Amino acid sequence: MTRFLFSFLLSLFTLASYSQVTDLNNQVLPVKEQAKIVNELLSDRINDLLPQLMDETGLDCWVLISREYNEDPILKTFLPAEWLSARRRTILVFYRDKAKGAIQSYAIARYAVGKSIQAAWNPDKEPNQWKALADLIKKIQPQKIGVNTSNDFGHADGINFTELELFKKALDPSSLKKIVSAEKLGIAWLETRTEKEMALYPTILAITHQIIKEGFSNKVVQPNLTTTADLVWWFRQKVVDLGLSTWFHPSVEIQRRDTLHQDEMIRPGDLLHVDFGITYLRLNSDVQEHAYVLHVNEVTVPVELAAAFTNTNRLQDLLTNSFKTGRTGNEILATTIKNAKAEGIKPSIYSHPIGYHGHAAGPPVGMWDMQTGVPGAGEYKMRPRTCYSIELNAMHAIQGWNKPVRIALEQNGYFDGKNFDYLDGRQQAIHIIK
Repeated sequence: MTRFLFSFLLSLFTLASYSQVTDLNNQVLPVKEQAKIVNELLSDRINDLLPQLMDETGLDCWVLISREYNEDPILKTFLPAEWLSARRRTILVFYRDKAKGAIQSYAIARYAVGKSIQAAWNPDKEPNQWKALADLIKKIQPQKIGVNTSNDFGHADGINFTELELFKKALDPSSLKKIVSAEKLGIAWLETRTEKEMALYPTILAITHQIIKEGFSNKVVQPNLTTTADLVWWFRQKVVDLGLSTWFHPSVEIQRRDTLHQDEMIRPGDLLHVDFGITYLRLNSDVQEHAYVLHVNEVTVPVELAAAFTNTNRLQDLLTNSFKTGRTGNEILATTIKNAKAEGIKPSIYSHPIGYHGHAAGPPVGMWDMQTGVPGAGEYKMRPRTCYSIELNAMHAIQGWNKPVRIALEQNGYFDGKNFDYLDGRQQAIHIIK
């Protein structure tokens, strides 16, 4: 696709600030136009980003192998928009040819994989696919041969036992010795966002925010008539109606002052919480927000609830202020919890990378049941040009409530190596339902 065409398609998006998207139907492109963008983003990543990452991680050859319907999570990110799965056995080989200053992309398959990865196997000349792969390895003579194995990241552990054993069996002894884990390259590939992707990502969050705003309104919620289950399925249906998809089932929860009603009916005085996200253009969102249902005599959110919300916004700030290139997820977690407690906040932090996957590759910053650090993956260091889902909660004592009130928030943002910015702002006041 030409740069002009990409710019034209990009102009169809309204990169609005928080909750400014008004016409959701016009925000979601036709599938054909989505495919053009997906393929342009992929071409840009293979030709411009991948060489950088291979140099950074010291890996000059990367081999990805999958069979149809049993795809490596990373291999799926290399498939063009027209491919919904691998075909038969799909083998991709990326070779960093520094002498030519380029990336050589091969598909040991019967057909090219999109426009950036050309077919490098002629079954008429060499019927054995594994022999064709081994011959290519001999030809390019890489220093290392990376395969997707990992103890700490499922995203980077995508080659299965059968494929790995058959691959090893096909190699000669000298090539066999070169096999190493491609974990660092795989994680870097998944977590690093390009400029073109970041031109689009804010709109994905704007769409998400607008869907939540509509869901938390009297257009959808009628107090004493609407249940949380009704609202959950409204969110699911809205995603389908807009031509989007989601990577997890939404949830809607109620906190309320009284203990008389314990059912799912939404009533005045309820504090609602939603966890919702979408998938669009192969990128994901993951957002949690709150709404309050006014009593007849109320015109705004009770002061103490509003203060609790602001206090949790402060916890978000403490977390993102702790972001630093080269700092591990566990170090960021420890720093944030220490600073939060010093300010009298009762924190729980379980933030994570986001991008190609909702719970994406990169350093997790806590988990709900791991507030002292995440073994393995939590020792991974933060890198620039990465996106994170700032997911956390704080507990608050509110006068008149018989139990602590939990304010749980989640918003998505981008870390450029120095600063963290929310992709489409963040919720700074509780939604009101009348």
